[in-house]
Order: sequence, then C-alpha cells, then structure tokens
Amino acid sequence: MHKYRTHTCGELRSENDGAEVRLSGWIFRKRDHGSLLFVDLRDHYGLTQVVVQPDSPFFDECQRLRLESVITVTGRVEARSDETVNHKMPTGAIEVVAETLTIESASEPTPLYLAGDEDGPEDQRLRYRYLDLRRERLHNNIMLRSRVISSIRRRMTAHGFEEFQTPILTCSSPEGARDYLVPSRIHPGQFYALPQAPQLFKQLLMVAGFDRYFQIAPCFRDEDARADRSPGEFYQLDVEMSFVTQDELFEVIEDVLAGIFDEFSEKKIAVAPFPRIPYAEAMVKYGSDKPDLRIPIEMVDVSDIFATSGFNAFKSVVASGGVVRAIPVKNVASQPRSFFDKLVGFATEQGGKGLAYLVWDGEKVKGPILKFLAEEELTALVERCNVTDQDAVFFVSDKPGLASSISGAIRVKLGQDLGLIADDVFHFCWVVDFPMFEFDAETQSIIFSHNPFSMPQGGLEALETKDPLEVLAYQYDIVCNGVELSSGAIRNHTPDVMYKAFEIAGYDPSVVEEQFPSLLNAFKYGAPPHGGIAPGIDRIVMLLANESNIREVIAFPMNQRAQDLMMGSPSEVSIQQLRELHLKLNLPKKQSGAESDGSNI
Repeated sequence: MHKYRTHTCGELRSENDGAEVRLSGWIFRKRDHGSLLFVDLRDHYGLTQVVVQPDSPFFDECQRLRLESVITVTGRVEARSDETVNHKMPTGAIEVVAETLTIESASEPTPLYLAGDEDGPEDQRLRYRYLDLRRERLHNNIMLRSRVISSIRRRMTAHGFEEFQTPILTCSSPEGARDYLVPSRIHPGQFYALPQAPQLFKQLLMVAGFDRYFQIAPCFRDEDARADRSPGEFYQLDVEMSFVTQDELFEVIEDVLAGIFDEFSEKKIAVAPFPRIPYAEAMVKYGSDKPDLRIPIEMVDVSDIFATSGFNAFKSVVASGGVVRAIPVKNVASQPRSFFDKLVGFATEQGGKGLAYLVWDGEKVKGPILKFLAEEELTALVERCNVTDQDAVFFVSDKPGLASSISGAIRVKLGQDLGLIADDVFHFCWVVDFPMFEFDAETQSIIFSHNPFSMPQGGLEALETKDPLEVLAYQYDIVCNGVELSSGAIRNHTPDVMYKAFEIAGYDPSVVEEQFPSLLNAFKYGAPPHGGIAPGIDRIVMLLANESNIREVIAFPMNQRAQDLMMGSPSEVSIQQLRELHLKLNLPKKQSGAESDGSNI
C-alpha cells in the first residue's frame, strides 16, 4: 500500500464499499458526537468523511488536533445508510472508518476561517494567501485558470499558431504606462525594462518570417490597481499573424474565445459572429467604447431637435459645439418621483450639470422641460427615440466627450437599478474604426488616440490628404459584458507611413529613429502586412468565474498599492546590493531609519 494514499479524497464511491484504503489530507471540519468523531478530510480533489471510533487509540489525539492539520488515515470504506447519505458531496454515499492515523503536520490556529463563505479582510487574505487558496471557491478559480490556459493553447495550435517566448529583460519603450526598470550591474547607469507587452518583439517575429505566433505572455506595468486590472503584472494571450486582414483575424479570435466560453461556462453566447460597432457609433449609442450589450438601452443623438428649440439651456450648448444625448427607457413611467430625483443626482455626481427628462404616461407627457418644447419637437423625439406609452427619455447635454461618459454611466446605472442586465449570457462585440488621432485640449496639439503602430485606413494617401482628425485606423477592441478583453490592430508595416503618422503627431523623424530603431530598421528590409491582438487571460477567467475582482482569479496577486503582503515586496535591499548596482537612494524626507542610510552611499 502506498505510504500516503491509495485514493484521493474525492474518489471513493459506493462501489468501493468494504475496500481497505489510505487517504491523506487536511482536517477541514470536525464534528464530535461524543461516541463518534467525524472528520471531513480534504485534499486537492475533494472531501471524504472519516469516522474515528471512541475505542481507537488515537481518538483523544484526533480530538485535540486543530483544523487544517494534515493527517494520513488507513481504514475501511463503509456505505452510509440511506438516511445519512450526503447528496451534496460526490463521496457522500460512503465514509471511511479509521483504523490507523498518522499526523503528518499539526496546524496552529489559522488566522482565516476556511470552512465558511465569508471572505474576511482582504489584507489578511493576501498575507496568508496559501491558506486563502485552500478555500473551495478560490481553489476552483485557480484550477479554472489552468484549464482555460491549456484549452487556449490547444485551440491556438489547431489554428496553425506556434508558441514562442519573447524577452523579459528588454529596453524601455513608450507604451502608455510606466515601466518597471531593472538596473544593470555590468553596465553602470543603464537599465533594462520589464515588457509592458511583447508588442515590438511579436512584430519582429513576423518580419523574421514566422507566420502565426502566440504566447501566454507576462506583462508588467507600473500603474494603479482597478477591479479589472491587477497592479504590477498580468498575463495575456498575445497573438500576431502575417498576411492577414482584419476580418481573418476576427474569425480566428472569435472561434477561440467562443470555444473557451462555451467550454467553461453554462451561459450562452448572445450572438455569433460577434457584432461590429464603429467607435463613433458606440460612443453615441452606449456612451462607451466598451459597451455592455446585455443592457437593452440604446441612446440617440437629438442635438438637431434641440438646436432650434425653446429650451435655451440645451440650445446654447449645441450652438457652442456640444451635443444632446437622449436615453430612452421602456416602462418606467410608474416609478416614484424619488427614482427620477436620484438619477438626476447621479448625473451630477458624474460631472453633469443636471439631467432633463420627459415621461409618457397615458395621454399625458410630463417632465421639467416639457413647457419649453413645441408639439413638433415632441413628435420628433417620439419618432427618434421610438417612444411608446409608459416610457421615459432622459437627456444629457454637454461637450461630446463628457456627454458620452455621463450618459454611458447613466445607462449602466439604469440597467442595474431596473434589473435589465441578463446574468445568463456573454455578449461579445468588436469596437472598430477608432480614430487614428485626437486633439489634446491641454497641449492644443494632435496626438495619437490609440496605438501609434496601427495602419491608417487609406494608408499614406489618407495621412497626406485628409484632416488628421478624420483619419480612421485599423484598430479594434474586443469587449464582453462591458469588459474590454483586448485591443489590437492591423499594423503599420512601412517606414514612410510610420514617419508620416508620427510627423502628424508632432514627432521629428529623428525621434522615431531614436525611440523605435529596431522596428523601423526591420521594416526597411521587407516586412509583411501583419496584425494582432492580446486578450487578457485574467479578465477572461474573471468573467468565466463570475468574479467582480480580478484578484480572485490570480494565485498570488498584489494589493491595490502594488504590495505583495505575503512575500513582503517591494522591500529594502542592502547597501552592498546598491553599491554593486552603482545606485544611491534619494528618498523623500519623510522616510527615515534604514532607508535613509542608502542615500549616502
């Protein structure tokens, strides 16, 4: 018989009745009935109930053992009587009557209670993450993550992709976030950077003649935490393809993602192929470039109706270049006045000047702005917003960007408050046709709006002949249930287009040559048309696990301040280590003690 186990704790069934077995695991629960002691023994695979009889020589010792102690039990499997079968456990039809018991490791009192559903304080959970991961929900999330990654690899290989690894120690690159820098010991004063993404390397692989690349890639960004983004590091399914059109790339990614979500969730996928929504349309209809299509509310631009109306508050906004967005909502006329008042307050919290509305209730139209509107304007609103009896229309008026963000937030709140968001579906979409450039009001200049390495629609001719703010790019995002899974693009693969695009954004050719020498030089030796994308692994698993916080699907995440409380990082290093790296510390004056010693190295 094996030293530790003949079976796992999730394996035994009725057909094993009478068998002599050996199990090892953690004491998950104990129930002392005086005449009998019941122990739920847990391992990676499940739970088995162990019965310790009072005449056993180890009965008293087992009573004293704390939860989470590790034991090995040898005994005989017995079928439970019909009235004692636990149908909630896969092993609930049997129990193991212990004949011998060995203590492998006695536990101290645990700082977390692992048998309940309560999460406990986050700092405590992260400090004792190895205990937190013993909890069933967290354990299942990490196993789901492993299986999702395995499935992704199989699916990408089936599509003809090869997996390559790209460097972790590389050069600093302006990717939009702060780099994590690594000082070089043998090159004093010089630094490596951890990659924010393998962007340049995967494009260089295409230039090198490889055709279809993927990688489960670690990425590093020194940025603040969000519910859907972990600080420090994250993983993505990094993809690049040569001689590919946008449509062909979409086809591959849709097949992979639809297969993953179908394999690991009972929720249905709303529409296939995934709908494609131009960026400009998404901002009007949904107020966001990552719309949650589960919410059955589509907004409408009604600026032209108010431009000549008697409602001067909106009329003046439109005259100064602003817009009016209407948010039509079905069957809310019966809501109490407080519902509308709270929504007005919410709009103000989002940065709006207020929120106007009209309500159609039977033969009546009600609302604070009714008296300012002519009959023909009301008729136009009914037609434009597809209004029927018992509907309401809310109005936001402001500069286009602010109007989109405010109305988008209101749309989501309405979906939540009215229970309109379906919980049994994954609704994917592509957001396409992003503008290549945008106007930065702070610097009063034209800047890149998305990815500077994207191919402009119309190529060099568009850059030379069109208003830059009208040039669209082959850039796209894939979104699921309001969560952006990835951005991607068909790449700019010719030096002349790259020079021109950066020139429009205010960069001299010398800056391009200095910042991106490897990519630019590579393009001079024959580069294939290519494109790619990089869906986030953490976000995919978060959606599949139905978790609202990305840390719940990462084995060892940092906290919101980018600290690993379990390992104690980031941490101070010794003066000797700093000397080897030719570094001195220049810390804020509020720092003291050992940290300040390094400033005098």
